[in-house]
Amino acid sequence: MLPYATLEEAEAALGRSLTAAETLWFRYSARMPDYLVYYHNIIFLFVIFSLAPLPLALIELRLPAAVSPFKLQPKVRHSAASFFRCYKDVMRVFIFVVGPLQLTSYPTVKFVGIRTGLPLPSLWEAAAQLAVYFLVEDYGNYWIHRLMHGKWGYEKIHHIHHEFTAPIGFAAPYAHWAEVLLLGIPSFVGPAIAPCHMIIFWLWIALRQLEAIETHSGFDFPFTPTKFIPFYGGAEYHDYHHYVGGQSQSNFASVFTYCDYLYGTDKGYRYHKACLAKLKEEQWRNGDRNGEVNGFSYNKKSE
Repeated sequence: MLPYATLEEAEAALGRSLTAAETLWFRYSARMPDYLVYYHNIIFLFVIFSLAPLPLALIELRLPAAVSPFKLQPKVRHSAASFFRCYKDVMRVFIFVVGPLQLTSYPTVKFVGIRTGLPLPSLWEAAAQLAVYFLVEDYGNYWIHRLMHGKWGYEKIHHIHHEFTAPIGFAAPYAHWAEVLLLGIPSFVGPAIAPCHMIIFWLWIALRQLEAIETHSGFDFPFTPTKFIPFYGGAEYHDYHHYVGGQSQSNFASVFTYCDYLYGTDKGYRYHKACLAKLKEEQWRNGDRNGEVNGFSYNKKSE
Protein backbone atom coordinates (compact mmCIF):
# COMPACT_ATOMS: atom_id res chain seq x y z
CA MET A 1 0.00 0.00 0.00
CA LEU A 2 1.48 3.34 -1.02
CA PRO A 3 1.85 6.02 1.68
CA TYR A 4 0.17 8.66 -0.46
CA ALA A 5 -3.52 9.51 -0.59
CA THR A 6 -3.36 11.36 -3.89
CA LEU A 7 -1.21 11.74 -6.98
CA GLU A 8 -0.33 15.23 -5.82
CA GLU A 9 1.08 13.87 -2.55
CA ALA A 10 3.16 11.33 -4.43
CA GLU A 11 4.54 13.97 -6.77
CA ALA A 12 5.32 16.27 -3.84
CA ALA A 13 7.21 13.46 -2.09
CA LEU A 14 9.24 12.65 -5.22
CA GLY A 15 9.76 16.28 -6.12
CA ARG A 16 8.68 15.73 -9.71
CA SER A 17 5.76 14.66 -11.86
CA LEU A 18 5.03 10.96 -12.05
CA THR A 19 5.77 9.16 -15.28
CA ALA A 20 2.92 7.49 -17.13
CA ALA A 21 4.00 4.11 -15.76
CA GLU A 22 4.21 5.46 -12.20
CA THR A 23 0.77 7.05 -12.51
CA LEU A 24 -0.66 3.73 -13.68
CA TRP A 25 1.06 1.91 -10.83
CA PHE A 26 -0.26 4.45 -8.31
CA ARG A 27 -3.82 4.08 -9.53
CA TYR A 28 -3.57 0.30 -9.36
CA SER A 29 -1.70 -0.31 -6.10
CA ALA A 30 -2.12 2.79 -3.93
CA ARG A 31 -4.81 1.25 -1.72
CA MET A 32 -3.81 -2.39 -2.17
CA PRO A 33 -1.98 -4.13 0.72
CA ASP A 34 1.55 -5.22 -0.19
CA TYR A 35 0.83 -8.87 0.42
CA LEU A 36 -1.97 -8.82 -2.16
CA VAL A 37 0.40 -7.21 -4.65
CA TYR A 38 2.89 -10.02 -4.04
CA TYR A 39 0.22 -12.69 -4.43
CA HIS A 40 -0.19 -11.66 -8.06
CA ASN A 41 2.65 -14.14 -8.59
CA ILE A 42 0.22 -17.00 -8.12
CA ILE A 43 -2.00 -15.71 -10.92
CA PHE A 44 0.94 -15.03 -13.22
CA LEU A 45 2.39 -18.51 -12.72
CA PHE A 46 -0.96 -20.16 -13.34
CA VAL A 47 -1.51 -18.20 -16.55
CA ILE A 48 2.02 -18.88 -17.79
CA PHE A 49 1.92 -22.62 -17.03
CA SER A 50 -1.50 -22.91 -18.66
CA LEU A 51 -1.24 -20.69 -21.73
CA ALA A 52 2.39 -20.28 -22.78
CA PRO A 53 2.91 -23.91 -23.94
CA LEU A 54 -0.59 -24.19 -25.43
CA PRO A 55 -0.19 -22.69 -28.95
CA LEU A 56 2.72 -24.94 -29.91
CA ALA A 57 1.00 -27.97 -28.37
CA LEU A 58 -2.15 -27.34 -30.43
CA ILE A 59 -0.13 -26.86 -33.61
CA GLU A 60 1.78 -30.07 -32.96
CA LEU A 61 -1.45 -31.97 -32.40
CA ARG A 62 -3.52 -30.42 -35.20
CA LEU A 63 -0.94 -29.43 -37.81
CA PRO A 64 2.12 -31.59 -37.18
CA ALA A 65 3.44 -31.16 -40.72
CA ALA A 66 3.71 -27.41 -40.19
CA VAL A 67 6.25 -27.74 -37.38
CA SER A 68 7.83 -31.14 -38.07
CA PRO A 69 10.81 -29.56 -39.93
CA PHE A 70 11.79 -27.91 -36.65
CA LYS A 71 11.10 -30.82 -34.27
CA LEU A 72 14.25 -32.00 -32.52
CA GLN A 73 13.09 -35.58 -32.08
CA PRO A 74 10.76 -36.06 -35.07
CA LYS A 75 10.13 -39.75 -34.40
CA VAL A 76 8.38 -38.95 -31.11
CA ARG A 77 4.71 -37.95 -31.32
CA HIS A 78 2.93 -37.04 -28.12
CA SER A 79 -0.80 -37.70 -27.93
CA ALA A 80 -3.40 -35.26 -26.64
CA ALA A 81 -3.79 -37.51 -23.60
CA SER A 82 -0.06 -37.18 -22.89
CA PHE A 83 -0.25 -33.40 -23.03
CA PHE A 84 -3.27 -33.36 -20.73
CA ARG A 85 -1.71 -35.79 -18.25
CA CYS A 86 1.39 -33.61 -18.05
CA TYR A 87 -0.64 -30.44 -17.51
CA LYS A 88 -2.80 -32.14 -14.88
CA ASP A 89 0.24 -33.31 -12.91
CA VAL A 90 1.84 -29.87 -13.15
CA MET A 91 -1.34 -28.27 -11.85
CA ARG A 92 -1.45 -30.73 -8.98
CA VAL A 93 2.02 -29.63 -7.86
CA PHE A 94 1.05 -26.01 -8.48
CA ILE A 95 -2.03 -26.24 -6.25
CA PHE A 96 -0.45 -28.23 -3.42
CA VAL A 97 3.16 -26.97 -3.49
CA VAL A 98 3.76 -23.79 -5.51
CA GLY A 99 0.60 -22.00 -4.42
CA PRO A 100 1.05 -22.60 -0.67
CA LEU A 101 4.73 -21.68 -0.97
CA GLN A 102 3.78 -18.36 -2.56
CA LEU A 103 1.17 -17.71 0.13
CA THR A 104 3.63 -18.29 2.97
CA SER A 105 6.72 -16.62 1.50
CA TYR A 106 5.54 -13.00 1.66
CA PRO A 107 7.33 -12.27 4.99
CA THR A 108 10.61 -13.38 3.43
CA VAL A 109 10.02 -11.19 0.38
CA LYS A 110 9.33 -8.24 2.67
CA PHE A 111 12.38 -9.03 4.81
CA VAL A 112 14.88 -8.97 1.92
CA GLY A 113 13.61 -5.58 0.80
CA ILE A 114 11.50 -6.15 -2.31
CA ARG A 115 9.44 -2.97 -2.47
CA THR A 116 6.13 -1.88 -3.94
CA GLY A 117 6.41 1.90 -3.67
CA LEU A 118 7.54 4.80 -5.85
CA PRO A 119 9.62 5.62 -7.78
CA LEU A 120 9.62 2.79 -10.29
CA PRO A 121 13.05 1.53 -11.38
CA SER A 122 14.65 2.80 -14.56
CA LEU A 123 15.06 0.52 -17.55
CA TRP A 124 18.80 0.27 -16.91
CA GLU A 125 18.25 -0.67 -13.26
CA ALA A 126 15.70 -3.31 -14.24
CA ALA A 127 17.98 -4.76 -16.93
CA ALA A 128 20.94 -4.94 -14.53
CA GLN A 129 18.89 -6.65 -11.83
CA LEU A 130 17.44 -9.18 -14.26
CA ALA A 131 20.93 -9.96 -15.58
CA VAL A 132 22.13 -10.64 -12.02
CA TYR A 133 19.11 -12.83 -11.30
CA PHE A 134 19.60 -14.94 -14.41
CA LEU A 135 23.32 -15.44 -13.74
CA VAL A 136 22.85 -16.29 -10.06
CA GLU A 137 19.93 -18.62 -10.74
CA ASP A 138 21.75 -20.33 -13.58
CA TYR A 139 24.80 -21.09 -11.43
CA GLY A 140 22.76 -22.40 -8.50
CA ASN A 141 20.46 -24.39 -10.76
CA TYR A 142 23.47 -25.98 -12.47
CA TRP A 143 24.78 -27.50 -9.25
CA ILE A 144 21.41 -28.61 -7.90
CA HIS A 145 20.55 -30.19 -11.24
CA ARG A 146 23.95 -31.88 -11.40
CA LEU A 147 23.50 -33.32 -7.91
CA MET A 148 20.05 -34.54 -8.93
CA HIS A 149 21.76 -36.78 -11.46
CA GLY A 150 23.56 -38.67 -8.73
CA LYS A 151 22.23 -42.13 -7.99
CA TRP A 152 20.09 -41.20 -4.98
CA GLY A 153 18.85 -37.88 -6.35
CA TYR A 154 17.85 -39.35 -9.67
CA GLU A 155 16.17 -42.49 -8.35
CA LYS A 156 14.25 -40.71 -5.58
CA ILE A 157 13.41 -37.36 -7.16
CA HIS A 158 14.68 -36.31 -10.57
CA HIS A 159 13.59 -39.35 -12.61
CA ILE A 160 10.06 -37.92 -12.76
CA HIS A 161 11.19 -34.94 -14.81
CA HIS A 162 12.97 -37.30 -17.21
CA GLU A 163 9.84 -39.27 -17.99
CA PHE A 164 9.65 -36.98 -21.02
CA THR A 165 12.72 -38.04 -22.98
CA ALA A 166 11.37 -35.82 -25.76
CA PRO A 167 10.27 -32.78 -23.72
CA ILE A 168 7.27 -30.54 -24.32
CA GLY A 169 6.55 -27.05 -23.03
CA PHE A 170 4.10 -28.27 -20.41
CA ALA A 171 6.85 -30.51 -18.98
CA ALA A 172 9.10 -27.60 -17.98
CA PRO A 173 7.76 -27.65 -14.37
CA TYR A 174 6.83 -31.35 -14.51
CA ALA A 175 8.80 -32.72 -11.58
CA HIS A 176 8.73 -34.19 -8.09
CA TRP A 177 7.44 -31.70 -5.52
CA ALA A 178 10.80 -31.75 -3.73
CA GLU A 179 12.59 -30.81 -6.94
CA VAL A 180 10.19 -27.92 -7.48
CA LEU A 181 11.07 -26.61 -4.03
CA LEU A 182 14.83 -27.11 -4.42
CA LEU A 183 15.06 -25.50 -7.83
CA GLY A 184 13.00 -22.59 -6.56
CA ILE A 185 15.80 -21.61 -4.18
CA PRO A 186 18.24 -20.23 -6.81
CA SER A 187 15.38 -18.23 -8.32
CA PHE A 188 15.03 -16.31 -5.07
CA VAL A 189 18.73 -15.86 -4.25
CA GLY A 190 19.23 -13.14 -6.86
CA PRO A 191 16.38 -10.91 -5.61
CA ALA A 192 17.61 -11.50 -2.05
CA ILE A 193 21.11 -10.31 -3.00
CA ALA A 194 19.93 -7.37 -5.10
CA PRO A 195 16.39 -6.43 -3.94
CA CYS A 196 14.14 -4.98 -6.60
CA HIS A 197 10.72 -3.47 -7.13
CA MET A 198 7.81 -5.90 -7.09
CA ILE A 199 7.18 -5.29 -10.80
CA ILE A 200 10.72 -6.47 -11.59
CA PHE A 201 10.19 -9.47 -9.34
CA TRP A 202 7.05 -10.33 -11.29
CA LEU A 203 8.93 -9.89 -14.55
CA TRP A 204 11.81 -12.06 -13.34
CA ILE A 205 9.52 -14.93 -12.36
CA ALA A 206 7.61 -14.68 -15.64
CA LEU A 207 10.74 -14.55 -17.82
CA ARG A 208 12.33 -17.48 -16.02
CA GLN A 209 9.26 -19.65 -16.50
CA LEU A 210 8.88 -18.64 -20.14
CA GLU A 211 12.54 -19.49 -20.71
CA ALA A 212 12.04 -22.93 -19.16
CA ILE A 213 8.99 -23.56 -21.34
CA GLU A 214 10.88 -22.52 -24.47
CA THR A 215 13.85 -24.71 -23.49
CA HIS A 216 11.56 -27.73 -23.07
CA SER A 217 9.51 -27.05 -26.20
CA GLY A 218 11.14 -29.80 -28.26
CA PHE A 219 11.52 -27.49 -31.25
CA ASP A 220 14.44 -25.51 -32.61
CA PHE A 221 13.08 -22.56 -34.57
CA PRO A 222 15.68 -20.49 -36.46
CA PHE A 223 13.77 -17.26 -35.79
CA THR A 224 13.70 -17.60 -31.98
CA PRO A 225 14.91 -14.28 -30.48
CA THR A 226 16.82 -16.08 -27.70
CA LYS A 227 19.33 -17.30 -30.30
CA PHE A 228 20.85 -13.81 -30.16
CA ILE A 229 21.59 -14.04 -26.42
CA PRO A 230 25.29 -14.85 -25.78
CA PHE A 231 25.92 -18.28 -24.24
CA TYR A 232 22.22 -19.11 -24.22
CA GLY A 233 21.50 -22.83 -24.35
CA GLY A 234 17.99 -23.05 -25.75
CA ALA A 235 15.76 -25.94 -26.73
CA GLU A 236 18.28 -27.85 -28.82
CA TYR A 237 20.85 -27.74 -26.02
CA HIS A 238 18.50 -28.96 -23.30
CA ASP A 239 16.73 -31.45 -25.55
CA TYR A 240 19.96 -33.41 -25.75
CA HIS A 241 19.97 -33.71 -21.96
CA HIS A 242 16.51 -35.30 -22.04
CA TYR A 243 17.36 -37.40 -25.09
CA VAL A 244 20.30 -39.05 -23.31
CA GLY A 245 18.08 -39.62 -20.28
CA GLY A 246 18.82 -40.62 -16.74
CA GLN A 247 22.45 -41.47 -17.35
CA SER A 248 23.08 -38.01 -18.76
CA GLN A 249 26.08 -36.22 -17.31
CA SER A 250 25.88 -33.42 -19.84
CA ASN A 251 24.12 -30.09 -20.29
CA PHE A 252 23.00 -29.41 -16.73
CA ALA A 253 22.69 -25.65 -17.24
CA SER A 254 19.21 -24.16 -17.11
CA VAL A 255 19.78 -21.00 -19.18
CA PHE A 256 23.38 -20.40 -20.22
CA THR A 257 26.14 -22.80 -21.27
CA TYR A 258 29.18 -21.38 -19.50
CA CYS A 259 28.99 -23.66 -16.43
CA ASP A 260 28.86 -26.80 -18.57
CA TYR A 261 31.84 -25.53 -20.55
CA LEU A 262 33.88 -24.52 -17.48
CA TYR A 263 33.25 -27.77 -15.62
CA GLY A 264 33.49 -30.03 -18.66
CA THR A 265 29.92 -31.30 -18.56
CA ASP A 266 29.22 -30.51 -22.19
CA LYS A 267 31.83 -32.85 -23.70
CA GLY A 268 29.27 -35.52 -24.58
CA TYR A 269 27.07 -32.94 -26.23
CA ARG A 270 29.91 -31.43 -28.24
CA TYR A 271 31.03 -34.90 -29.37
CA HIS A 272 27.44 -35.69 -30.35
CA LYS A 273 27.20 -32.46 -32.34
CA ALA A 274 30.45 -33.19 -34.12
CA CYS A 275 29.26 -36.69 -35.06
CA LEU A 276 25.94 -35.30 -36.32
CA ALA A 277 27.73 -32.70 -38.41
CA LYS A 278 29.99 -35.36 -39.94
CA LEU A 279 27.10 -37.72 -40.74
CA LYS A 280 25.05 -34.85 -42.08
CA GLU A 281 27.85 -33.84 -44.42
CA GLU A 282 28.18 -37.41 -45.67
CA GLN A 283 24.44 -37.67 -46.31
CA TRP A 284 24.40 -34.38 -48.16
CA ARG A 285 27.18 -35.64 -50.37
CA ASN A 286 25.04 -38.68 -51.11
CA GLY A 287 22.09 -36.47 -52.06
CA ASP A 288 19.94 -37.05 -48.95
CA ARG A 289 19.28 -33.46 -47.90
CA ASN A 290 16.44 -34.13 -45.46
CA GLY A 291 16.65 -36.75 -42.76
CA GLU A 292 17.64 -37.48 -39.23
CA VAL A 293 20.47 -39.01 -37.27
CA ASN A 294 19.89 -40.77 -33.97
CA GLY A 295 16.40 -39.30 -33.74
CA PHE A 296 17.50 -35.68 -34.18
CA SER A 297 16.24 -33.76 -37.19
CA TYR A 298 18.83 -32.15 -39.41
CA ASN A 299 16.77 -31.01 -42.37
CA LYS A 300 17.64 -27.85 -44.23
CA LYS A 301 14.99 -25.65 -42.59
CA SER A 302 16.25 -26.29 -39.05
CA GLU A 303 19.86 -25.44 -39.71
